Amino acid sequence: MGPFPGIADLGARYRDGSLTPSEAVEEALARIEALEPSLNAFALPMAEAARAEAARRDAELRAGRDLGPLHGIPVVIKDLIEVEGVPTGYGSKVRPPQVAPRDAELVARLRAAGAVILGKTNLLEYAYGIAHPEIGQTNNPHDPTRTAGGSSGGSAAAVASGIAALGIGTDTGGSIRIPAAYCGVVGVKPSFGLVPLDGVFPLSWSLDHAGPLVRSVADAAIALECLADRPMRLASLRLSDLRIGVLRRHVSGTEIGRPVTERFSQVVAQLRGAGARVDEIDVEGLDRANETLVTILLPEASVIHEELIALNPDGYAPKTRAQILAGREVPATACVAARRFQDELRDRVEAAFETVDVMISPSVPFVAPEEDPEIADGEDSEMLASGFANLTGHPSLSLPCGMADGLPVGMQLTGRLGGDARLLSAAAAIEAELGRDMGAKAG
Repeated sequence: MGPFPGIADLGARYRDGSLTPSEAVEEALARIEALEPSLNAFALPMAEAARAEAARRDAELRAGRDLGPLHGIPVVIKDLIEVEGVPTGYGSKVRPPQVAPRDAELVARLRAAGAVILGKTNLLEYAYGIAHPEIGQTNNPHDPTRTAGGSSGGSAAAVASGIAALGIGTDTGGSIRIPAAYCGVVGVKPSFGLVPLDGVFPLSWSLDHAGPLVRSVADAAIALECLADRPMRLASLRLSDLRIGVLRRHVSGTEIGRPVTERFSQVVAQLRGAGARVDEIDVEGLDRANETLVTILLPEASVIHEELIALNPDGYAPKTRAQILAGREVPATACVAARRFQDELRDRVEAAFETVDVMISPSVPFVAPEEDPEIADGEDSEMLASGFANLTGHPSLSLPCGMADGLPVGMQLTGRLGGDARLLSAAAAIEAELGRDMGAKAG
Protein backbone atom coordinates (compact mmCIF):
# COMPACT_ATOMS: atom_id res chain seq x y z
CA MET A 1 0.00 0.00 0.00
CA GLY A 2 1.20 3.50 -0.73
CA PRO A 3 3.33 5.31 -0.05
CA PHE A 4 0.62 7.88 0.56
CA PRO A 5 1.26 11.41 1.86
CA GLY A 6 0.86 11.95 5.57
CA ILE A 7 0.02 15.07 7.56
CA ALA A 8 3.48 16.59 7.34
CA ASP A 9 3.80 15.71 3.64
CA LEU A 10 0.53 17.40 2.73
CA GLY A 11 1.37 20.43 4.85
CA ALA A 12 4.69 20.88 3.10
CA ARG A 13 2.98 20.76 -0.30
CA TYR A 14 0.34 23.29 0.76
CA ARG A 15 3.03 25.69 1.86
CA ASP A 16 5.24 25.33 -1.22
CA GLY A 17 2.21 25.90 -3.45
CA SER A 18 2.28 22.51 -5.20
CA LEU A 19 -1.09 21.47 -3.75
CA THR A 20 -4.10 23.13 -2.17
CA PRO A 21 -6.48 21.74 0.46
CA SER A 22 -9.24 21.73 -2.16
CA GLU A 23 -7.13 19.64 -4.50
CA ALA A 24 -6.28 17.24 -1.67
CA VAL A 25 -9.96 16.87 -0.84
CA GLU A 26 -10.84 16.17 -4.48
CA GLU A 27 -8.15 13.47 -4.58
CA ALA A 28 -9.57 11.97 -1.38
CA LEU A 29 -13.13 12.01 -2.74
CA ALA A 30 -11.94 10.35 -5.95
CA ARG A 31 -10.35 7.57 -3.90
CA ILE A 32 -13.58 7.10 -1.96
CA GLU A 33 -15.45 6.81 -5.27
CA ALA A 34 -12.93 4.23 -6.50
CA LEU A 35 -12.79 2.12 -3.32
CA GLU A 36 -16.34 2.24 -1.99
CA PRO A 37 -18.45 0.27 -1.38
CA SER A 38 -16.00 -2.66 -1.67
CA LEU A 39 -13.90 -1.28 1.19
CA ASN A 40 -17.03 -0.37 3.19
CA ALA A 41 -15.05 2.16 5.22
CA PHE A 42 -17.58 4.99 5.10
CA ALA A 43 -20.89 5.43 6.80
CA LEU A 44 -21.24 8.88 5.24
CA PRO A 45 -18.82 10.74 2.96
CA MET A 46 -19.33 14.50 3.48
CA ALA A 47 -18.34 15.60 -0.02
CA GLU A 48 -20.03 19.00 -0.27
CA ALA A 49 -19.27 20.04 3.30
CA ALA A 50 -15.63 18.96 2.84
CA ARG A 51 -15.35 20.95 -0.39
CA ALA A 52 -16.74 24.07 1.30
CA GLU A 53 -14.44 23.67 4.30
CA ALA A 54 -11.41 23.09 2.04
CA ALA A 55 -12.23 26.24 0.06
CA ARG A 56 -12.14 28.21 3.32
CA ARG A 57 -8.77 26.69 4.15
CA ASP A 58 -7.48 27.65 0.69
CA ALA A 59 -8.57 31.26 1.25
CA GLU A 60 -6.97 31.38 4.70
CA LEU A 61 -3.63 30.22 3.32
CA ARG A 62 -3.78 32.73 0.48
CA ALA A 63 -4.44 35.45 3.07
CA GLY A 64 -1.43 34.34 5.13
CA ARG A 65 -3.52 32.83 7.91
CA ASP A 66 -1.89 29.49 8.66
CA LEU A 67 -3.59 27.59 11.48
CA GLY A 68 -0.76 25.10 11.91
CA PRO A 69 0.20 21.58 10.82
CA LEU A 70 -3.40 20.33 10.54
CA HIS A 71 -4.47 23.23 8.31
CA GLY A 72 -6.31 21.74 5.31
CA ILE A 73 -5.66 18.12 6.31
CA PRO A 74 -8.51 15.71 5.38
CA VAL A 75 -9.72 13.87 8.49
CA VAL A 76 -12.25 11.05 8.91
CA ILE A 77 -14.30 10.58 12.07
CA LYS A 78 -15.61 7.31 13.55
CA ASP A 79 -19.39 7.29 13.33
CA LEU A 80 -20.11 7.41 17.04
CA ILE A 81 -18.44 10.82 17.38
CA GLU A 82 -20.67 13.83 16.83
CA VAL A 83 -20.10 16.19 13.90
CA GLU A 84 -22.43 19.18 13.93
CA GLY A 85 -25.36 18.92 11.52
CA VAL A 86 -24.36 15.42 10.39
CA PRO A 87 -26.21 12.18 11.22
CA THR A 88 -24.50 9.76 13.60
CA GLY A 89 -25.37 6.15 12.86
CA TYR A 90 -23.30 4.22 15.45
CA GLY A 91 -22.99 1.23 13.08
CA SER A 92 -26.46 0.17 14.20
CA LYS A 93 -30.10 -0.15 13.16
CA VAL A 94 -31.59 0.43 16.61
CA ARG A 95 -32.85 3.87 15.56
CA PRO A 96 -32.40 6.19 12.58
CA PRO A 97 -29.15 8.17 12.49
CA GLN A 98 -29.28 11.11 14.88
CA VAL A 99 -28.29 14.57 13.59
CA ALA A 100 -25.68 15.98 15.96
CA PRO A 101 -26.52 19.40 17.44
CA ARG A 102 -22.84 20.29 17.88
CA ASP A 103 -19.32 19.03 17.29
CA ALA A 104 -17.78 16.69 19.83
CA GLU A 105 -15.04 18.52 21.71
CA LEU A 106 -12.30 16.65 19.87
CA VAL A 107 -13.89 17.53 16.50
CA ALA A 108 -14.10 21.18 17.56
CA ARG A 109 -10.37 21.07 18.32
CA LEU A 110 -9.62 19.59 14.90
CA ARG A 111 -11.65 22.31 13.15
CA ALA A 112 -9.96 25.04 15.20
CA ALA A 113 -6.62 23.64 14.02
CA GLY A 114 -7.75 23.91 10.39
CA ALA A 115 -8.62 20.28 9.62
CA VAL A 116 -11.19 19.40 6.96
CA ILE A 117 -13.77 16.80 7.99
CA LEU A 118 -14.05 14.42 5.07
CA GLY A 119 -16.66 12.00 6.36
CA LYS A 120 -17.91 9.55 8.99
CA THR A 121 -16.41 6.05 9.05
CA ASN A 122 -17.93 2.65 9.71
CA LEU A 123 -17.50 0.77 12.96
CA LEU A 124 -18.62 -2.33 14.75
CA GLU A 125 -22.07 -1.77 16.23
CA TYR A 126 -21.78 0.84 19.00
CA ALA A 127 -18.07 -0.14 19.10
CA TYR A 128 -19.13 -3.37 20.82
CA GLY A 129 -17.25 -6.03 18.87
CA ILE A 130 -19.84 -7.08 16.27
CA ALA A 131 -20.52 -5.76 12.76
CA HIS A 132 -24.24 -5.26 12.22
CA PRO A 133 -25.21 -7.63 9.37
CA GLU A 134 -27.06 -4.87 7.49
CA ILE A 135 -23.93 -2.69 7.52
CA GLY A 136 -21.15 -5.28 7.33
CA GLN A 137 -17.52 -5.15 8.31
CA THR A 138 -14.95 -2.82 6.81
CA ASN A 139 -12.57 -4.72 4.55
CA ASN A 140 -8.80 -4.57 4.69
CA PRO A 141 -7.08 -2.46 2.00
CA HIS A 142 -4.22 -5.01 1.83
CA ASP A 143 -6.64 -7.88 1.16
CA PRO A 144 -10.35 -7.06 0.84
CA THR A 145 -11.29 -10.66 1.70
CA ARG A 146 -10.14 -9.90 5.27
CA THR A 147 -11.35 -7.53 7.93
CA ALA A 148 -9.85 -4.12 8.62
CA GLY A 149 -10.50 -4.82 12.31
CA GLY A 150 -12.62 -3.14 14.88
CA SER A 151 -14.14 -1.32 16.18
CA SER A 152 -12.36 1.62 14.46
CA GLY A 153 -11.83 -0.29 11.22
CA GLY A 154 -13.35 2.36 8.95
CA SER A 155 -10.91 5.02 10.11
CA ALA A 156 -7.94 2.64 9.88
CA ALA A 157 -8.88 1.53 6.36
CA ALA A 158 -9.39 5.12 5.19
CA VAL A 159 -5.87 6.01 6.33
CA ALA A 160 -4.24 2.81 5.04
CA SER A 161 -5.87 3.16 1.61
CA GLY A 162 -4.70 6.74 1.11
CA ILE A 163 -8.10 8.39 1.45
CA ALA A 164 -7.28 10.46 4.55
CA ALA A 165 -4.06 11.39 6.32
CA LEU A 166 -5.75 11.23 9.73
CA GLY A 167 -8.53 9.07 11.14
CA ILE A 168 -10.11 9.35 14.57
CA GLY A 169 -11.09 6.23 16.46
CA THR A 170 -12.03 5.06 19.92
CA ASP A 171 -10.43 2.29 21.97
CA THR A 172 -12.00 0.38 24.89
CA GLY A 173 -10.05 -2.88 24.62
CA GLY A 174 -7.84 -2.33 21.57
CA SER A 175 -10.23 -0.78 19.04
CA ILE A 176 -7.65 1.69 17.69
CA ARG A 177 -4.57 -0.51 17.97
CA ILE A 178 -6.09 -3.72 16.56
CA PRO A 179 -7.26 -2.21 13.22
CA ALA A 180 -4.03 -0.19 13.07
CA ALA A 181 -2.08 -3.46 13.25
CA TYR A 182 -4.26 -5.22 10.68
CA CYS A 183 -4.07 -2.28 8.24
CA GLY A 184 -0.40 -1.35 8.71
CA VAL A 185 -0.81 2.15 10.18
CA VAL A 186 0.05 3.84 13.47
CA GLY A 187 -2.77 3.88 16.03
CA VAL A 188 -2.54 5.62 19.40
CA LYS A 189 -4.59 5.01 22.55
CA PRO A 190 -3.54 7.93 24.77
CA SER A 191 -3.44 8.04 28.55
CA PHE A 192 -6.92 7.74 30.04
CA GLY A 193 -8.65 11.12 30.08
CA LEU A 194 -6.09 12.90 27.91
CA VAL A 195 -8.43 13.30 24.92
CA PRO A 196 -11.94 14.58 25.80
CA LEU A 197 -14.89 12.28 25.16
CA ASP A 198 -17.65 14.92 25.21
CA GLY A 199 -19.86 14.13 22.21
CA VAL A 200 -18.52 10.56 21.87
CA PHE A 201 -21.08 7.80 22.46
CA PRO A 202 -19.67 5.66 25.30
CA LEU A 203 -19.13 1.93 25.49
CA SER A 204 -17.59 1.90 28.98
CA TRP A 205 -17.00 5.08 30.97
CA SER A 206 -14.11 3.46 32.85
CA LEU A 207 -12.26 2.16 29.80
CA ASP A 208 -13.01 4.40 26.78
CA HIS A 209 -10.30 6.40 25.02
CA ALA A 210 -10.18 8.34 21.73
CA GLY A 211 -7.12 8.82 19.55
CA PRO A 212 -5.57 9.10 16.09
CA LEU A 213 -4.80 6.66 13.29
CA VAL A 214 -2.07 7.97 10.99
CA ARG A 215 0.84 6.93 8.76
CA SER A 216 3.80 7.82 10.98
CA VAL A 217 4.75 8.52 14.57
CA ALA A 218 5.51 12.15 13.68
CA ASP A 219 1.96 12.50 12.35
CA ALA A 220 0.63 10.86 15.53
CA ALA A 221 2.39 13.52 17.61
CA ILE A 222 0.88 16.31 15.49
CA ALA A 223 -2.61 14.83 15.79
CA LEU A 224 -2.42 14.05 19.50
CA GLU A 225 -1.12 17.53 20.31
CA CYS A 226 -4.32 18.93 18.78
CA LEU A 227 -6.67 16.35 20.29
CA ALA A 228 -5.18 16.70 23.77
CA ASP A 229 -4.54 20.44 23.53
CA ARG A 230 -1.06 20.10 24.99
CA PRO A 231 2.46 19.81 23.53
CA MET A 232 3.56 16.42 22.16
CA ARG A 233 7.01 17.34 20.86
CA LEU A 234 9.17 14.38 19.94
CA ALA A 235 12.49 14.11 21.74
CA SER A 236 15.46 12.85 19.72
CA LEU A 237 16.18 9.44 21.26
CA ARG A 238 18.76 6.89 20.23
CA LEU A 239 17.96 3.22 20.55
CA SER A 240 20.85 2.96 22.98
CA ASP A 241 18.89 5.34 25.22
CA LEU A 242 15.98 2.89 25.49
CA ARG A 243 15.29 0.17 28.02
CA ILE A 244 12.74 -2.09 26.35
CA GLY A 245 10.72 -4.69 28.22
CA VAL A 246 9.27 -7.57 26.20
CA LEU A 247 5.97 -8.79 27.66
CA ARG A 248 6.54 -12.44 26.81
CA ARG A 249 3.11 -13.48 28.12
CA HIS A 250 1.60 -11.40 25.29
CA VAL A 251 3.54 -13.29 22.60
CA SER A 252 1.53 -16.18 21.18
CA GLY A 253 3.00 -19.66 21.29
CA THR A 254 0.28 -21.28 19.19
CA GLU A 255 0.31 -22.19 15.51
CA ILE A 256 -2.16 -19.44 14.55
CA GLY A 257 0.20 -16.89 16.05
CA ARG A 258 3.41 -18.33 14.62
CA PRO A 259 3.90 -15.93 11.66
CA VAL A 260 3.42 -12.82 13.83
CA THR A 261 5.57 -14.27 16.63
CA GLU A 262 8.38 -14.97 14.17
CA ARG A 263 8.26 -11.44 12.77
CA PHE A 264 8.12 -9.93 16.25
CA SER A 265 11.15 -12.00 17.31
CA GLN A 266 13.08 -10.70 14.31
CA VAL A 267 12.24 -7.12 15.29
CA VAL A 268 13.31 -7.70 18.90
CA ALA A 269 16.64 -9.10 17.68
CA GLN A 270 17.09 -6.11 15.37
CA LEU A 271 16.45 -3.62 18.17
CA ARG A 272 18.88 -5.42 20.45
CA GLY A 273 21.47 -5.46 17.68
CA ALA A 274 20.98 -1.72 17.11
CA GLY A 275 21.91 -0.94 20.71
CA ALA A 276 18.68 -1.03 22.68
CA ARG A 277 18.68 -2.78 26.03
CA VAL A 278 16.01 -5.45 25.66
CA ASP A 279 14.87 -7.73 28.48
CA GLU A 280 11.86 -9.92 29.08
CA ILE A 281 9.59 -8.65 31.86
CA ASP A 282 6.33 -9.58 33.52
CA VAL A 283 3.83 -7.80 35.72
CA GLU A 284 1.92 -9.69 38.37
CA GLY A 285 -1.75 -9.82 37.48
CA LEU A 286 -1.48 -9.27 33.71
CA ASP A 287 -3.01 -12.70 33.21
CA ARG A 288 -6.21 -11.39 34.83
CA ALA A 289 -6.36 -8.08 32.93
CA ASN A 290 -8.74 -9.01 30.10
CA GLU A 291 -11.09 -10.97 32.33
CA THR A 292 -11.25 -7.95 34.65
CA LEU A 293 -11.77 -5.57 31.74
CA VAL A 294 -14.75 -7.59 30.51
CA THR A 295 -16.21 -7.69 34.03
CA ILE A 296 -16.20 -3.87 34.03
CA LEU A 297 -17.16 -3.37 30.39
CA LEU A 298 -20.20 -5.66 30.24
CA PRO A 299 -22.32 -4.06 32.99
CA GLU A 300 -21.30 -0.50 32.09
CA ALA A 301 -22.34 -1.11 28.48
CA SER A 302 -25.63 -2.61 29.67
CA VAL A 303 -26.41 0.52 31.69
CA ILE A 304 -25.48 2.75 28.75
CA HIS A 305 -27.78 0.78 26.42
CA GLU A 306 -30.66 0.34 28.87
CA GLU A 307 -33.00 2.81 27.15
CA LEU A 308 -32.02 1.85 23.61
CA ILE A 309 -32.51 -1.88 24.09
CA ALA A 310 -35.91 -1.19 25.63
CA LEU A 311 -36.76 1.01 22.63
CA ASN A 312 -35.87 -1.52 19.91
CA PRO A 313 -34.12 -4.73 20.95
CA ASP A 314 -34.47 -6.24 17.48
CA GLY A 315 -32.57 -3.33 15.94
CA TYR A 316 -29.30 -4.65 17.36
CA ALA A 317 -27.26 -7.39 15.76
CA PRO A 318 -28.15 -10.56 17.69
CA LYS A 319 -24.66 -10.94 19.16
CA THR A 320 -24.56 -7.29 20.26
CA ARG A 321 -27.92 -7.71 21.95
CA ALA A 322 -26.67 -10.87 23.67
CA GLN A 323 -23.65 -9.01 25.06
CA ILE A 324 -25.85 -6.20 26.40
CA LEU A 325 -28.14 -8.70 28.11
CA ALA A 326 -25.17 -10.63 29.50
CA GLY A 327 -23.94 -7.50 31.25
CA ARG A 328 -27.05 -7.52 33.43
CA GLU A 329 -25.98 -10.85 34.91
CA VAL A 330 -22.58 -9.73 36.23
CA PRO A 331 -22.77 -9.71 40.06
CA ALA A 332 -22.21 -6.44 41.86
CA THR A 333 -19.55 -8.10 44.00
CA ALA A 334 -17.62 -9.05 40.84
CA CYS A 335 -17.76 -5.43 39.64
CA VAL A 336 -16.46 -4.13 42.98
CA ALA A 337 -13.63 -6.68 42.99
CA ALA A 338 -12.78 -5.81 39.39
CA ARG A 339 -12.52 -2.09 40.14
CA ARG A 340 -10.28 -2.80 43.13
CA PHE A 341 -8.03 -5.01 40.99
CA GLN A 342 -7.97 -2.31 38.29
CA ASP A 343 -6.37 0.09 40.77
CA GLU A 344 -3.88 -2.54 41.92
CA LEU A 345 -2.82 -3.46 38.40
CA ARG A 346 -2.44 0.20 37.43
CA ASP A 347 0.04 0.65 40.28
CA ARG A 348 1.95 -2.51 39.36
CA VAL A 349 2.26 -1.56 35.69
CA GLU A 350 3.40 1.95 36.62
CA ALA A 351 6.00 0.51 39.01
CA ALA A 352 7.42 -1.62 36.18
CA PHE A 353 8.52 1.57 34.43
CA GLU A 354 11.19 2.02 37.08
CA THR A 355 13.20 -0.60 35.17
CA VAL A 356 12.05 -0.10 31.55
CA ASP A 357 11.10 2.88 29.39
CA VAL A 358 8.64 1.05 27.18
CA MET A 359 6.89 -2.32 27.14
CA ILE A 360 6.47 -4.13 23.82
CA SER A 361 4.59 -7.08 22.39
CA PRO A 362 2.77 -7.94 19.16
CA SER A 363 -0.30 -5.68 18.92
CA VAL A 364 -2.39 -8.69 17.90
CA PRO A 365 -1.15 -12.31 17.96
CA PHE A 366 -2.19 -12.92 14.33
CA VAL A 367 -2.64 -11.07 11.03
CA ALA A 368 -6.03 -9.83 9.87
CA PRO A 369 -8.56 -12.67 9.78
CA GLU A 370 -11.47 -12.94 7.38
CA GLU A 371 -13.97 -11.76 10.00
CA ASP A 372 -13.80 -9.83 13.26
CA PRO A 373 -13.37 -12.30 16.13
CA GLU A 374 -15.75 -12.11 19.07
CA ILE A 375 -14.59 -10.68 22.40
CA ALA A 376 -12.71 -13.50 24.15
CA ASP A 377 -9.85 -14.20 26.54
CA GLY A 378 -6.90 -16.58 26.13
CA GLU A 379 -3.65 -16.91 24.20
CA ASP A 380 -5.23 -16.45 20.78
CA SER A 381 -7.56 -13.63 21.80
CA GLU A 382 -7.49 -10.65 19.46
CA MET A 383 -7.02 -8.39 22.49
CA LEU A 384 -4.39 -10.59 24.17
CA ALA A 385 -1.96 -7.66 24.45
CA SER A 386 -4.18 -4.61 24.17
CA GLY A 387 -6.73 -4.89 26.97
CA PHE A 388 -4.47 -4.26 29.95
CA ALA A 389 -3.67 -0.68 28.90
CA ASN A 390 -7.38 0.16 28.75
CA LEU A 391 -7.81 -1.27 32.22
CA THR A 392 -4.87 0.69 33.67
CA GLY A 393 -5.15 3.77 31.43
CA HIS A 394 -1.53 3.69 30.27
CA PRO A 395 -0.72 5.19 26.84
CA SER A 396 -0.27 2.50 24.22
CA LEU A 397 0.19 2.46 20.46
CA SER A 398 0.51 0.09 17.53
CA LEU A 399 3.48 0.61 15.22
CA PRO A 400 3.79 -1.20 11.87
CA CYS A 401 6.75 -3.59 12.06
CA GLY A 402 6.73 -5.52 8.80
CA MET A 403 4.66 -8.22 7.15
CA ALA A 404 3.72 -11.85 7.75
CA ASP A 405 1.94 -14.00 5.19
CA GLY A 406 1.66 -10.88 3.02
CA LEU A 407 -0.26 -8.89 5.65
CA PRO A 408 0.82 -6.16 8.09
CA VAL A 409 2.10 -6.89 11.59
CA GLY A 410 1.86 -4.35 14.40
CA MET A 411 4.07 -4.00 17.45
CA GLN A 412 2.44 -2.57 20.57
CA LEU A 413 4.39 -0.09 22.70
CA THR A 414 3.13 1.00 26.12
CA GLY A 415 4.54 3.76 28.32
CA ARG A 416 4.12 5.52 31.66
CA LEU A 417 0.84 7.13 32.65
CA GLY A 418 0.86 10.65 31.28
CA GLY A 419 4.08 9.93 29.40
CA ASP A 420 2.47 10.09 25.96
CA ALA A 421 5.14 12.33 24.43
CA ARG A 422 7.92 10.12 25.77
CA LEU A 423 6.17 7.03 24.39
CA LEU A 424 5.85 8.66 20.98
CA SER A 425 9.54 9.60 21.09
CA ALA A 426 10.51 6.00 21.81
CA ALA A 427 8.22 4.83 19.00
CA ALA A 428 9.85 7.31 16.60
CA ALA A 429 13.30 5.91 17.40
CA ILE A 430 12.09 2.36 16.78
CA GLU A 431 10.22 3.43 13.63
CA ALA A 432 13.43 4.96 12.26
CA GLU A 433 15.37 1.74 12.85
CA LEU A 434 12.68 -0.40 11.25
CA GLY A 435 12.52 2.05 8.33
CA ARG A 436 16.25 1.62 7.75
CA ASP A 437 15.78 -2.13 7.67
CA MET A 438 12.92 -1.93 5.17
CA GLY A 439 14.89 0.50 3.04
CA ALA A 440 17.85 -1.88 2.95
CA LYS A 441 15.59 -4.76 1.88
CA ALA A 442 14.04 -2.61 -0.85
CA GLY A 443 17.50 -1.69 -2.11
